[in-house]
Amino acid sequence: MKIGRLIARTIIGGLFIGHGTQKLFGWFGGPGLAGTEQMMAAIDMQPTRPNAVAAGASEAGGGALLIAGLATPLASASLIGTMVTAIRKVHLKNGPWATQGGYEYNLVLIAGLLALADGDPNDVSLDRALGLPLTGPQWALAAFGVGAAASTVAIEMGRRNSARVASAPPSTVPDVAGDPVTGES
Repeated sequence: MKIGRLIARTIIGGLFIGHGTQKLFGWFGGPGLAGTEQMMAAIDMQPTRPNAVAAGASEAGGGALLIAGLATPLASASLIGTMVTAIRKVHLKNGPWATQGGYEYNLVLIAGLLALADGDPNDVSLDRALGLPLTGPQWALAAFGVGAAASTVAIEMGRRNSARVASAPPSTVPDVAGDPVTGES
């Protein structure tokens, strides 16, 4: 058994589960769904709720799959997608170094995920138990390609939806409690 891969899958997957549940449920001092929606609004990822849920679910679900060693390239692709989005929407403008808010950490995670998608998951994995031969450079490249493409689609949809929200006419429904038709409270 290759213990290094099991340790890497467990640590990387566990941290992504934590990060995803911070976004979804506010666990581990995270912002929860409401705070994640605010973050999505700040980086023009409209509509905010579906993007917040997608980011949290991709991280928590991808992390769980990674720990289990199940569909490792798919798990890697979902996590790579969130990291590429984080780089493009938040960290790229700050340069590479994490000390300046850069993308160094995200890039290290992407490299680790590519290595896990490329290599044999080891004896303690559902991929191995189920006889799924999902290893090799083609799977690593596919994980990167799918993750990067998903990031591009999400960012483009967010950009288009942000423009649509900005150009929408103001609502004629009063923003008060009561009957919106009669205006009675």
